[in-house]
Amino acid sequence: MSGYIISGIQQIGTGIPDLAGAFRWYRKNFGFDIRVFEDDGEAALMLPYTGGKPRARHAILALNMQGGGGLEIWQYKGRTTKAPDFQVKLGDLGVFKARNVQTAFTFLKAGGAEILGGIAADPAGSPHFFVRDPYGLIFQVVEGNGWFSRGKHPIGGAAGCSIGTTDVQKARDFYARILGYDRLLYDERGAFEDLQPLAGGTGEFRRVLLTHGRPRRGAFSPILGPTKIELLQALDRRPKKIFADRYWGDLGFIHLCFDVSGMDSLKRSCNDAGCPFTVDSATGFDMGDSAGRFAYTEDPDGTLIEFVETHKLKIMKKWGWYLDLTRRRPEKALPRWMLKSLAFNRVKD
Repeated sequence: MSGYIISGIQQIGTGIPDLAGAFRWYRKNFGFDIRVFEDDGEAALMLPYTGGKPRARHAILALNMQGGGGLEIWQYKGRTTKAPDFQVKLGDLGVFKARNVQTAFTFLKAGGAEILGGIAADPAGSPHFFVRDPYGLIFQVVEGNGWFSRGKHPIGGAAGCSIGTTDVQKARDFYARILGYDRLLYDERGAFEDLQPLAGGTGEFRRVLLTHGRPRRGAFSPILGPTKIELLQALDRRPKKIFADRYWGDLGFIHLCFDVSGMDSLKRSCNDAGCPFTVDSATGFDMGDSAGRFAYTEDPDGTLIEFVETHKLKIMKKWGWYLDLTRRRPEKALPRWMLKSLAFNRVKD
């Protein structure tokens, strides 16, 4: 990771057929009530993943102020969001953290959310459970650490991601070399009781849980916090590509996005590692509420990894307060009071 900084998971992209309804559901059930930006425009640079044509879309980046990554809620305009034509099986899950898993379980169940199974333990003995949103996306709730602030909601932001792979070792090398997930927490093979509530979860798997050995640095690192990546390899079947014959932005988890500084150095490192950028907004982007540069690469199995280098961010639009990050040392964290001011963008129901 020479010459660039990974500050943490900025957000997990979720392709949804009903943006307003999804944002409302994620506010209520997951506490994602901070609207960092909202953009209604055209995705003009994602041509390799959108059938070679620019596509109109509407997107909201939502954040939970207790800490963790956000959700980029994304809906096509002018075409119907397409679901996969087969049953998606284990391997594509978002992960949220909770201060107390039992409290979060009780909260979601009382609110009518669809819980899959009950509370179970992973190979490290840590409790967790799965919940499905109204659109079929499955999220895992785990006990987390690295909290930014204390709120009333029992669930915090994204604390990682579970990713399906056909070759754990190749995937592990990628996530360690490019993204700094160099610390192994477990590496287990077999059938796992805690996965059985999921489609395909009764099979044989190799599970590898990774985290970053060094604390994250950078402007947003205090709020994004520490994260983990779980790699899942099915040992008794050949998994299907979830987005085969579909576009980026269709129903599902569309990308895993990292907040970065030093995009040019990161681009060179990706080239050297054999995973070059497939999309690069080299001249920058401007969504009104935020501006900067974004790029995409693929992990060894084609899972889309997004990198965002933020240059400008709305803090309080009402008073015209925008933060210029180009004038700051990239490794230096923003003051906590400044990050907490993002709460002025809270959406109340």
